[in-house]
Amino acid sequence: MALLFFASLAFAQAIDPLPFKDHAQEVRFQNLTRELRCLVCQNENLADSNADLARDLRHEVFNLMQQGKSDEEIKQYLVDRYSDFVLYDPPVNRNTLLLWFGPLVILLAGAAVVVVTVRRRGRAGAVITDDKPANEGDDW
Repeated sequence: MALLFFASLAFAQAIDPLPFKDHAQEVRFQNLTRELRCLVCQNENLADSNADLARDLRHEVFNLMQQGKSDEEIKQYLVDRYSDFVLYDPPVNRNTLLLWFGPLVILLAGAAVVVVTVRRRGRAGAVITDDKPANEGDDW
């Protein structure tokens, strides 16, 4: 019973009521916070994160919306402050090449290691069988 109580408290912390002017502004806020990354969690967006920094950034986004800033202006403000990493879909540029193509490079390097290892083992097995005369068996 206590476990259910504490689980409900964790869920209650995720609720962060903000005084939106209308439903359209609330939808815009939700869409914008889904496009921004939590810098603490790194694999969650601002809308889903319970981290204190995410809560602060949600309030910052809300305040910027209240000031009449567009989505692009809000994103640019956060990028200027936290770099492209704050965007869930960062642009491809010199600073984000590793982010975009790093996994592919690692995958190709791993495939190259596997191919080289398999070829070496294949050659080593062929050399051992070629050195033995045909009439000799294994020494067991």
